[in-house]
Amino acid sequence: MSAAAWLAQPHEAETVARLLVEFRDWYGREWPSDNAILAAVERLIEQRDSEYLLATPGDDSPPAGACQLRYRFSVWYAAEDCWLEDLYVRDPARRRGVAAALVDAAIERARERGCRRVELDVNEANPAALALYERAGFAVSRKPPGGRDVLMRLDLPT
Repeated sequence: MSAAAWLAQPHEAETVARLLVEFRDWYGREWPSDNAILAAVERLIEQRDSEYLLATPGDDSPPAGACQLRYRFSVWYAAEDCWLEDLYVRDPARRRGVAAALVDAAIERARERGCRRVELDVNEANPAALALYERAGFAVSRKPPGGRDVLMRLDLPT
């Protein structure tokens, strides 16, 4: 069997959280704590505007990838938007179709919900991710008179 992805259910929150903790560690971060990540997943997995997807490289493999989908209504599209967030695949499962299965499932979930747009951010220094998203049909957003949209962020101190 090839890689497969599915909509995570509330009873799979710990699995999702474990993968997100690995993603946090991969980024070299120490915060949020494991417990904070689990609490956030348990909260968000129950809400209508958030979903998690899990994926496995094959029938006999445990979940090795996850991503989060966030939804919001767009005035400009008169429909929901989907934000594909925090896609992570464990190292041993990379290049086995897990990330592509997650992206395909994310696009399908967005279609099922009536979304008219799926957005994401990706680091320019990650050519494998850029290629993955381009194969799925994503493109760098360009608006007249020719500049790129730029994701900007303001982190607020706690």
